Amino acid sequence: MSNQNITELGTIVLPEPSKKGGMTLLEAFQIRRTERNISSKEIPIHILSNLLWAAFGVNREQTSSFKNLGRTAPSASNSQEIDLYVILKDGVYLYEASPHQLKPVLAGDFRKMSGRRYAAQQIGNAPLNIIYIANLSRYDLGPDQPDPHIGDPEVQTSYYYTDTGFIAQNVYLYAASEGLAAWFHNCDKDIIAKELNLSDNQIVLFAQTVGYPKQGSVEN
Repeated sequence: MSNQNITELGTIVLPEPSKKGGMTLLEAFQIRRTERNISSKEIPIHILSNLLWAAFGVNREQTSSFKNLGRTAPSASNSQEIDLYVILKDGVYLYEASPHQLKPVLAGDFRKMSGRRYAAQQIGNAPLNIIYIANLSRYDLGPDQPDPHIGDPEVQTSYYYTDTGFIAQNVYLYAASEGLAAWFHNCDKDIIAKELNLSDNQIVLFAQTVGYPKQGSVEN
C-alpha cells in the first residue's frame, strides 16, 4: 500500500446524477448477476456519481415520519446507519449523500484490503470498492423513537445487515443497467477497522467491487 498525506487528496464533488432514462427496472432484473472477474478500466465520474446516488443517495427532501432526508434505500426508523466508504486507486473516501460528494479519509492505494487473501489480487486492480460500515450511534434511543426494540443489540444486528442488503442490491441493479460487473463479498474486517481508525460504534460488514467485466467472468 502506498501511503500519501491525506492533504494531497481533495473532496470529490460528484456531478448531478442522471435520474431519467436508462434501462427499465425489469430489464435490469433480467441481467443482474455477480461477476468476479473485473478489469482495471476506470469508471467515468458521471457513472460513479449515478452509481453512488442509486446506492444510497438522497431522493426526496423529507420523509413523512422522520427527520432525515429520504434516501434511495430504506433503513430502520430511517436511521441511515450504513456508511459507504469508497476505495479508489488514490485513496479511501466517505460518501456524503448530502451534499453529493466524496470526502477524503485515507490517501494511498488500499484496494486490496477490500478482499480476503483469496481475492485480494482480483479486487486490488478493480477501479471501485465499496465498504459497508454500520454506525451504531445513528440508532436513536430517545423517548420519541417509535421502535421500542431499536436499542436491542440483536435487533440492531438484524437491521444493519438487512439495510446493507438493500443498498447492495441497488448497486447490483444499477451496475447491470450500465454494463458494469459487480461482486458483493466478505472483506478483511480487522485490517479495514485498523486502517480507517474506526470507533467502537462502527462495524465493518461487507464489501462490493464494481468495474467493467473481463471475458470469462464467473457469474451467479
